[in-house]
Amino acid sequence: MSETPSNTLQYRFDGPEEAPVLILGPSLGTTWHMWDRQVPELAQHWRVFRFDLPGHGGAPAYPAGSVTDLAARLLNTLDGLGVQRFGYAGCALGGALGVELALRRPERVASLALIATSPRFGTADEFRQRGVIVRSNGLDPIARSSPDRWFTSGFAAAQPAITEWAVQMVRTTDPGCYIAACEALASFDVRAQLGGVAVPTLVLVGSDDQVTGPAEARTLVAGIPDARLAVVPGASHLVPVEQPAAVTDLLVRHFSTAWQPGYDTGTGQMAVVAAPAQPVLAVPPPLPVAVAEIAPPSAPAHASAGRPDPYDAGIKVRREVLGDAHVDRALAQADEFSGDFQEFITRYAWGEIWDRPGLDRRSRSCVTLTALVAGGHLDELAFHTRAALRNGLTPQEIKEVLLQAAVYCGVPAANSAFRVAQQVIREETTPQE
Repeated sequence: MSETPSNTLQYRFDGPEEAPVLILGPSLGTTWHMWDRQVPELAQHWRVFRFDLPGHGGAPAYPAGSVTDLAARLLNTLDGLGVQRFGYAGCALGGALGVELALRRPERVASLALIATSPRFGTADEFRQRGVIVRSNGLDPIARSSPDRWFTSGFAAAQPAITEWAVQMVRTTDPGCYIAACEALASFDVRAQLGGVAVPTLVLVGSDDQVTGPAEARTLVAGIPDARLAVVPGASHLVPVEQPAAVTDLLVRHFSTAWQPGYDTGTGQMAVVAAPAQPVLAVPPPLPVAVAEIAPPSAPAHASAGRPDPYDAGIKVRREVLGDAHVDRALAQADEFSGDFQEFITRYAWGEIWDRPGLDRRSRSCVTLTALVAGGHLDELAFHTRAALRNGLTPQEIKEVLLQAAVYCGVPAANSAFRVAQQVIREETTPQE
């Protein structure tokens, strides 16, 4: 076990110190205990390194809002321990971290296994909406729905103790760190970079995974050179928990046979590294993970020569603040008459103003809500109330903004604004059963 500065991760080791290091990465909402059933067998052949995400499993609550940040913290942790080269297996968010490592630091990754992983998880809207729900209701709604995302219905019914364990694992996660991890998944998209993964890769998925299922797994296999696919029957998203023996078998076989030797940094030559011992497979016992996607737009060919066209930044910020669905509708409805206006607001309102560093997005939402109340623009107030929730304002804070506006913009205007905002907040913060 470890003491954990803010730039590292909480970790533990199992297995012989002289063995090659094999890292097991957890998914969003889980702890290193999701790998409990794999460790007894893996630790016979590797020095197994497990870690907790920030705010998960009692780890210090230092939020990390990107996969790149998480990768940097993991590498800092390994550097402090003198671990330079390792095999890596990760589930969902843990798998995204594995892809990041293989792309950014390929010389350190000897072999890779991606479990319940996608090159792009769900939609950015989906994960930011999850953050809105957590800010408004805490983690309990997410915790109660986790078994439906993680396990097949038959497993959940037959294993009530494991199901309750999964619920409690999510419930005890730090909400701020959970929201930050959702942001990390919302912004993760490596579809165009998969060809750069140059380490031996196994892609493993449950046949019944409704979160990152076989279709996403095949996208990884199609993009990563020489990657192999394994589909585990009768398993949903948390495959290592639901089908522990099958997952352990696949991991042992993969890391025993596909361990790429490293380079000698002094000579630039490939170093000869002894392969891990061939295992005698045992059947270990089961334990729990969650995840889900985003799409970059193409910019119009109207870039000024002097500096980068703000349209690119504008469409990105516009989607992050208002959501893909809203922006897609607005752009789809644009025609020859209104198309120039859509380009204008994307470039100047979103690329020039919303992307300025002088105010954070929470502050800009407060200003925007007040201005819309003053102008009586109730349609725009509705979708900017949604945007304010996505930008991190709580319903209580939105109420305070509208009360302030009532003093300076007038009671009738605020009365209408409260009615609109109340309906939006009810829709956005009511957990989906």
